[in-house]
Amino acid sequence: MKRHVVLVLPPAVERAGKAWQLVEGRTVVVCADHEQAVLWAHAAPPELRAHAVTGLTRTAALLKEGRVAVLAGAPTELAALVARSALKLESIETIVLAWPEGFASDLDTLLAEAPEARRVILSWNPPGLDAFLERHARRPEIIGNLPLDPDGNALSPVGSARYRVTSASRRTMAGRDVLDALRAERPYVWSGGPIAVPDDADVVVAATLPARDEMQALVGSRAGQPVVLVLAAQLPYLRSIAVLTPLPLSLAAERAQDRSAALRTQIAARLEHGDVDAELAVLAPLFEEHDPALVAGALLALSRQPSVAGTPPAEPQQAGWSRLFVSVGRKDRASAKDLVGALIKEAGLQKGHIGKIDVREAFSLVDVAPAVMDQAVQRLSGVAIRGRRVTARPDRG
Repeated sequence: MKRHVVLVLPPAVERAGKAWQLVEGRTVVVCADHEQAVLWAHAAPPELRAHAVTGLTRTAALLKEGRVAVLAGAPTELAALVARSALKLESIETIVLAWPEGFASDLDTLLAEAPEARRVILSWNPPGLDAFLERHARRPEIIGNLPLDPDGNALSPVGSARYRVTSASRRTMAGRDVLDALRAERPYVWSGGPIAVPDDADVVVAATLPARDEMQALVGSRAGQPVVLVLAAQLPYLRSIAVLTPLPLSLAAERAQDRSAALRTQIAARLEHGDVDAELAVLAPLFEEHDPALVAGALLALSRQPSVAGTPPAEPQQAGWSRLFVSVGRKDRASAKDLVGALIKEAGLQKGHIGKIDVREAFSLVDVAPAVMDQAVQRLSGVAIRGRRVTARPDRG
């Protein structure tokens, strides 16, 4: 088996041409969501017979007929095909993992089915994947520059920018929305290639994801903060190279705002202090088909529905404590000591705020003082524990 490879690249399919040079034999591309899968299938050389998993039944039929050489899909969809015995991972020769920073925890079972396949891993932050690489691609060849300074510390953002989450299919329309919202008269729209911002430009829009050096050139113009059109799965990378501010809500979003000032304040605080990258990745397919404001309205409506009848009550908590769910466990080599350290150093809790800690296989449960629950949720979400960015929330039993 050839040596595993890590390509250090920004998370944009259009930048991943070198990956195709490393593909040999039957190949599976594992990516964040179905939108990314479609982009991978479109970018593949025609002779590779690539297919994106957008429907399980059709994909299973194509696999059975042997009409697919390169299959691109999200982990859950690929796992469903394996469960149907439509996808035989033991026969796969190459697995391309497309920027797994946001979904590495979902890959353990899938990769265990293909122990002999060569891993070609695209990553914008390989140091954050140390534990994952140790499990599934030991001592890989790393191609590209790591985002570290000479002392081995993570590089700081190069400047500040505004952003708007969109889908690949709506990128052009989203660009027009930005220009309309900012009333641009002399805009400069960058879609890749050399950057030459005119001195009289009043708005700079990046219609494709910039690399670190490109972002530095964009933020250095006289037009002020650039606006970056970004896919949901690209947001964590963009946040690593620039200090971000969301573009003000569109008129459609303003119309969808409810009348509860208290709720608006709570949501604004969650957006300001919380990490919603995982939630954005889940909702990204809906943004392609529906206005994001209507998606938000539907989620609010669902949250107001009464609980399903017959749902058993949660296990009572010990008096004086609330239970915190943290999405890291023994399989990530996390310990109670790791959780205590993160809660104290990152979330700002005192030792007296932390009670019993139950580290399980895929997650952990931590008893915390009720008064600091919101603080723990907001500040711990997005923090890296044992190389994995975690999600924290009140335990639902």
